Amino acid sequence: MDRRRFLRNLLSGATVAALGPTLLHGGDALAGDPAEFAAGLRERPYLAGWRQVSAEAFGPTTVQLEGRLPADFAGTLYRNGPAWFERDGFRYEHWFDGDGMVHGWRFDGGTMTHRGRMVQTPKFQRERRAGRFNTPAAGTTIPAPAAIRNNDDASTANTSVVIIGGRLFALSEAGSAFELDPDQLDTIGPMTWRPDLQALPFSAHPLRDRDGSWWNFGSLSMMGGAGLLLWHIGADATLRGAHVLETDAPGYLHAFVQTDQHLVFLLTPFDYTPGGAFFESMRFAPQRACTALVVDKAAPDRIARRFEVDFTMAYHFGDAFERNGEIVVRTMRHADVSEARSPHRAAMLGHEGAAAPADLAELRLDMRSGGARWAKTGIGGVEFPMLDPRAPSDHGARLYMPTNAGDASAPYFNAVQMVDLATGRHALHRYGRDILAEEHVFVPRPGSSRPDDGWLVGTLFDHARDRSGIAVLDAQHVDDGPLATAWLPYAFPLGFHGHFAQAAA
Repeated sequence: MDRRRFLRNLLSGATVAALGPTLLHGGDALAGDPAEFAAGLRERPYLAGWRQVSAEAFGPTTVQLEGRLPADFAGTLYRNGPAWFERDGFRYEHWFDGDGMVHGWRFDGGTMTHRGRMVQTPKFQRERRAGRFNTPAAGTTIPAPAAIRNNDDASTANTSVVIIGGRLFALSEAGSAFELDPDQLDTIGPMTWRPDLQALPFSAHPLRDRDGSWWNFGSLSMMGGAGLLLWHIGADATLRGAHVLETDAPGYLHAFVQTDQHLVFLLTPFDYTPGGAFFESMRFAPQRACTALVVDKAAPDRIARRFEVDFTMAYHFGDAFERNGEIVVRTMRHADVSEARSPHRAAMLGHEGAAAPADLAELRLDMRSGGARWAKTGIGGVEFPMLDPRAPSDHGARLYMPTNAGDASAPYFNAVQMVDLATGRHALHRYGRDILAEEHVFVPRPGSSRPDDGWLVGTLFDHARDRSGIAVLDAQHVDDGPLATAWLPYAFPLGFHGHFAQAAA
């Protein structure tokens, strides 16, 4: 059997076997109540960060900037996140279930223009016509779900965005990347990299290599199987390769990390007892070790090294580097595995809940001895790490992360900080008591090759004034605060991840 046919048959078999127990399981509906959420919102205005959008589209809306942008700063920040949570008196209880809305924040001199559009996935269009949710979800059991043909039929396209070869894609954990028009944000449709790979998982955190190509993975564990599908996409958005990496047992992972030579995947063990949606049926298993897989980029069809390391639960990673035969991976570790299984569940239900950010830890993998261990950094209360991808490959990069500082009226981030573990240097800007601060993307200064010479661009939510906004900071002087800020005359819910596309010179 030829290699393509083997790959197609293997993955098709895993998909068909898995859709029954994980995605199509029925059962009693476990969901939030829109009226209960509305009552909670009246008491706790910060819950507007988890409120459904008021329309399928926003803008284009142009507003003046407060402050002044550098002359060489221009481009668009694209952002994605769940935005449609309610239909027909039924509200999702899991944050990850909301249908995705992609935003474009375009900077042009002294103004900023915003657009927002719901991603028109098959799921979103089908449920709009039906007037109710009828598609299996990741974290909320849906009553009487309709049959689905493949992963793309259930995709929310709600987690991240990326531009590859000038093409804009909305991403989620399962199913295809959905292509959008980069100007109007209209949905073009699911991307098929090769016919025999149609609708297979293409996760939300692809990594750009130094040669301009992109690496990504698709996890088969969320489909009831085991193993990873490793993607390699060229800078021109054409497929370079796709390989199945077999694993001994299912493991959860949301993202991965790279060095110049290797890719590293951390699989978190879980137990699965069918009884609803995926996140309702699974339980992380802290009594078991995690598995770390290392893949050599020069041989992406096989695993170069496997490690066992003490349990941790991590959604996101900072950077990774190699030195003296050791790979060091900066990891966002969540201590509360129950909260990590359904982040901000209390907010989705309209209740008051505690913040549950992560701690920054280092995973150290000894490629010579096969040993693996965790090292604490003393940095806590953080998530959504970003870095300058031009950072040297033999030592750690500076990380830029939202965090908490001082008095806050919401159990969410209200500040952004820079952490340089090599020098011990920290810098922080606090936005204010009523401001919720999201991921801040690093934007390199055009024409410069000096690491960390550039800006941070981060989105904000001001729940006291019910408005969404954006800020631009000098990455070298985070504690000086924003160079420029823009506020919209409307608000929309918090999102997850973004990508900055610099304007052509």
